[in-house]
Amino acid sequence: MENQDHILIVDDDRDIRELIGAYLQKNGLRVSLAANGRQMRAVVEEDTPDLIVLDLMLPGEDGLTLCRDLRAGKHKAIPVLMLTARNDETDRIIGLEMGADDYLPKPFAVRELLARINAVLRRTRMLPPNMQVNEAVPMLAFGDWRLDTVARHLLDADGTQVALSGAEYRLLRVFLDHPQRVLTRDQLLNLTQGRNADQFDRSIDLLVSRVRQRLRDTAREPRYIKTLRSEGYVFSAAVTLAAGEP
Repeated sequence: MENQDHILIVDDDRDIRELIGAYLQKNGLRVSLAANGRQMRAVVEEDTPDLIVLDLMLPGEDGLTLCRDLRAGKHKAIPVLMLTARNDETDRIIGLEMGADDYLPKPFAVRELLARINAVLRRTRMLPPNMQVNEAVPMLAFGDWRLDTVARHLLDADGTQVALSGAEYRLLRVFLDHPQRVLTRDQLLNLTQGRNADQFDRSIDLLVSRVRQRLRDTAREPRYIKTLRSEGYVFSAAVTLAAGEP
């Protein structure tokens, strides 16, 4: 059973933790449970999970804070699926801004949660959507930037590192793998999050805005990511392979 994916459930509601845990174990996953941020960190340090299911509304340190701290530390590559009890677009947007890879509003069916977990794991490991690294060419270069595909961070012209969340990294890799090609919002959402957009889904636009900020780009005068009205986005810069360290 050593090939089982390890899922960490972080929720202060014991009944919900145990219900989710039992269902995931029944479906072939290895599960750890945590009621708060302290317990979450202990599990992450001792036995790094493949994915964290993180409740937004935790006492003390809430899910947004924990997700943000996770993205800033050495475990920034762990995928995070955020649970929210509020049917509020603002919560979902903030969660994505903090670096969550997907979200699921409560109440939810455990079958849907399992499907979302599998989708996130799949796109984190496969090409596409998660773009497995060619170890022989660990750097992609474009404009004044290089993307380190092993450490998953940007390097500017001076070699300064710019950290990326998991969602930001996947979106940038999709663009770099398809330069000068128009990609619709549905295509980008499917490649980066494994699902289709609904009418009011703004998550891709939000991710594009965040990646633009990382690249010091603007929507008004973009060097890299251009918006095509009613069509989607296009990565306009040339992309080359750059082996070696800066």
